[in-house]
Amino acid sequence: MLTSRMAEKTTDPIRPTDEEARALARGLIAGARHAALGVIDPETGSPIVTRIAVVPGRDGVPLTLVSTLSNHTAALEANRACSLLFGEPGAKGDPLTHPRLTLQARAEAADKTALKAHYLGHYPKAQLYYDFGDFRLLRLAPVAAFLNGGFGKAYRLTPEDLRPTSAGSPPPP
Repeated sequence: MLTSRMAEKTTDPIRPTDEEARALARGLIAGARHAALGVIDPETGSPIVTRIAVVPGRDGVPLTLVSTLSNHTAALEANRACSLLFGEPGAKGDPLTHPRLTLQARAEAADKTALKAHYLGHYPKAQLYYDFGDFRLLRLAPVAAFLNGGFGKAYRLTPEDLRPTSAGSPPPP
């Protein structure tokens, strides 16, 4: 039985976080143009997941433009806690061997006017709807992160681990 085997486990499979893990996690965020967003539906209490467009903020924290007409935005207004999944499985091999990052975050309002050029620099076609009144720019501030860098490479990361460094992986302009 699975629970019996889990109880017998004596070693922690999580590796100590090192600079290679930090750089990989920062790179997954910086290179992402979309992520899976998990929220809790306020009406049912059940989780819902959707794909959202993301851009790295100037500080490396993901930004997303959401419409107040969407159910995931209503869920974030009711409960700011959310989770994002970054990483693509790639075209070849077992998708579970490709790096991925789960980010536990808190959705915060971002200055849509001040960040317009930054956001549109990543998504020029969003110019068509960026200024619509029902759209809000959110900053998805990390609370904790879990990196699976490939088979046997699991790490827990803090918000500080995800901050870009001058020698690390800064977000693209």
